[in-house]
Amino acid sequence: MNPGSEHQPPTHPHPVPGGQFEPPTQPPMPPPVPLPPRPPRRRPWILPVVAATLVVLVGAGAGAYLLYGQLTRGQGIAGPPATGQPSTAGLTKPAAVTGPDVCAMLPKEEAERLVPGATVSKDSRDSEYTVNFSCNWNNQRISHGEWWRSREVDVKVQQHRGDGAKTGRAMAQNSYEVDYGGAKYAETAKPTPKKGEKDYTSPVTDIQGAGDAAFAQYTWRRSGSLMWYSYGKAYARVQDITIEIRYQASQQRKDAQILSNETTQSVTESNAIREVSGLVKHFAKGVADWKAQHPDVLAQPYKAATASPSAAATPSPTPLVVFPPVCETVTPTAAKLVPGHTPRARGLEVGDDTQTECRWLNLDVPAGDKVTKIRSVLITVHSFTNRAGVADETAARSFYTGQLGGDKNLAQSSLGGISWGKVRDVPGLGEEAYSVYVGTRKGEVFAGSGTVTVRRGAVVVEIDYAGAQRPKGEPAASGNVVLIPEKEGLDGALTMAKAFMQALSQQPVGS
Repeated sequence: MNPGSEHQPPTHPHPVPGGQFEPPTQPPMPPPVPLPPRPPRRRPWILPVVAATLVVLVGAGAGAYLLYGQLTRGQGIAGPPATGQPSTAGLTKPAAVTGPDVCAMLPKEEAERLVPGATVSKDSRDSEYTVNFSCNWNNQRISHGEWWRSREVDVKVQQHRGDGAKTGRAMAQNSYEVDYGGAKYAETAKPTPKKGEKDYTSPVTDIQGAGDAAFAQYTWRRSGSLMWYSYGKAYARVQDITIEIRYQASQQRKDAQILSNETTQSVTESNAIREVSGLVKHFAKGVADWKAQHPDVLAQPYKAATASPSAAATPSPTPLVVFPPVCETVTPTAAKLVPGHTPRARGLEVGDDTQTECRWLNLDVPAGDKVTKIRSVLITVHSFTNRAGVADETAARSFYTGQLGGDKNLAQSSLGGISWGKVRDVPGLGEEAYSVYVGTRKGEVFAGSGTVTVRRGAVVVEIDYAGAQRPKGEPAASGNVVLIPEKEGLDGALTMAKAFMQALSQQPVGS
C-alpha cells in the first residue's frame, strides 16, 4: 500500500513511519442519539416468525443490526403486503446464467499492490432472498523489513430476488438504505466501553461514480492488550445487486510479544477510505458490465467454490557434490565436537534466499557399551540477493529480525514438547548475533540444541550444536533420553560460530 499523504483528522495526531498506519490514542466518544427510522429489508440470515417482531442490536460501537420477523412493505414503495414468498418480479427472462466472477473484477496489479502474495478464494451460494457471490484476497504474514504486515480485501456481491410485488431492484434499494442508515447511526451512537476498550467510527463518506449509490466508512478498535485493528468498508448498489467491500491492514514488529497488540499499527482513516473508495468503483463497474450482458436474469451460483493459489510443493535441498571449502576449513573444529562424524552438504534456493548447508553428524559417538550418544553440528548459510543479483542487506536484516523475533516471543517457555531458553546477544561475531537453547521431545525428535544466529551484511548464518543420549537399544524417542545440556549446546555452537565466521571472512561460502 502506498504511504498516504492526505491530511489526517484530529483523531490521528501522531504520525508513524510510512504514513499509512496510525492508531488514534483517544477516539472520540460522542453521546448516543436516538435510532433513526430504518427501511426494512430481507436478509439471507432473517429468521421468519409468525408474529412480526423487530429487534435492533447495536454491537461493539459499529452499529450491527439483526432483523427478526416477517417484513412488510418497504417505506415509500407501493404494493400489497408481502406474501413472504420470493418472486421473479422484474425478471422477465429467467435463465441459467452463472453469476458475476467477483475475483476477475479487480485488476491483478491492484490486487498485488493491496495484498501482496495473496491467497485468493471465491465462493457462491443460493439463499431464499439473494444469490451471493464473494471473493477474498488474504495474506496475514507479509515480511517487510522489521515488520510483519497483514492485508485482506473481502468482497460480497448479492443479487436480490423480488418479494411479492416488490422487484429485486426495490429489495436491493431497501437493503442499501438499511446499510446507509446503520452507518449514519454508528457515526454518533456509541456503547459504553468496557475497561481497556476503545473504538472509533468515522462519518459516512458518499462516493460518486460507483453504481447507483455508494458510501464508505472507517472503523478503529482496540480491546485490552490483545486486539488492535482498523478497516474501511464500502457499500454500493447497482440495479438489483448490492456490493459490500472490507479492506483491513495492519503491521507489527517482528520482535513484538506474541499474542499481544504491542507495537501494532493499523491502517489510518484517510488511507482506508481512499482504498475502499477505489475498490468499490472496480466492482461496481464489473457488476454493471455483467448486468449489461445479462439484463433481467437471475444469476446462478458457481458450480463449486475455488481457491488459488493451490498448495505449492516445498522445495527440496539438493546434495552438493563438493563439500564447500569454507566448511572444509572448519572441519577440524567440528571433529572435536562430533568425533567420527560423517560430513554432508546441500544447497537450496527459496526466492531471494540461497542456502548452503554443511553438517557433521555421528549417530553413535563412542561413549561406552551401555549408551548411544548422538552429536551433530549443522551450519546453514543464507545469502540474500535482489532480482538484479546484487547482495541484498535489507532482506538479510529482515530475515534475521524475523528469526530473533520468533525466538524472543517463545523465550523461556514451552509448547507441545518444545522448550526455549533465554535469548542472549552475542557480541563480536558480526553486525548482530544472538544465541538460544531449544529442547525438543516431540514425535521422533528428542534432542537439545544450542543455536547461534549471526548476520553480516547480506548473509545470515545459523550454527547449531545438537545432541542427546539414551540407554543402548532403546528407541530415539525413549522416555530415558537425556538431552544435551544447555551449557554444552551453547558453548559448542559458539565455538563453531567463531571458527566459521572467521573462515567466512577469508573465503566466501560460494568460492
